[in-house]
Amino acid sequence: MGRREEKREALREALITAATGLIEAVGHAHLTARDVTSAAGCALGSLYTAFADLDDLILHANARTLTMLREDLERATAATEGAASLRALARAYARFARQRNHLWSALFIYAMEDLERIPAWYVNGHHALLTLVAGALAEIPLDEPAEALEARARSYFAAVHGVVAMSLHSPFVGHPEAVLEAEIDALLDTLIAGLRQPGTV
Repeated sequence: MGRREEKREALREALITAATGLIEAVGHAHLTARDVTSAAGCALGSLYTAFADLDDLILHANARTLTMLREDLERATAATEGAASLRALARAYARFARQRNHLWSALFIYAMEDLERIPAWYVNGHHALLTLVAGALAEIPLDEPAEALEARARSYFAAVHGVVAMSLHSPFVGHPEAVLEAEIDALLDTLIAGLRQPGTV
């Protein structure tokens, strides 16, 4: 790697770090190119030499958040398997959403105007979370064919995400923090029990 490329990579790293910090502090909706470059200590035009535009930078910041979230989930399930892993994944997911709410929200609320511009590597970052869920499901004796695991993983993820999102953003119908994890456990237990019984839906 030449000196010019090293400087460009250093600039990209500084901008991603600045954008991630600002998203965590104030949320993605208030992010501006000027604020990011000011926090990174570079000129406004520098952003456009390192990234296509602010949307591109936000995708890279979100990718960093996905890595942090995946690592949190992996740590939570390091000594568990099967149904216990599912519960640990869900609890860790709820804690991340609660404790780093702006970063978490940016993963699902932020959307580019042109969805076709979203690169495969970004989509793969989201799929890595589903892989953890599918892995836990594979350790449970279920009345389900192996090829159905990916679909089930999506459904489980969506169910837990919905409970978490409603609890954090819709307090009239969501759960208070004191009971959220217990209610997630109960939801997962019900789903798993249903899948273990042939002929149930």
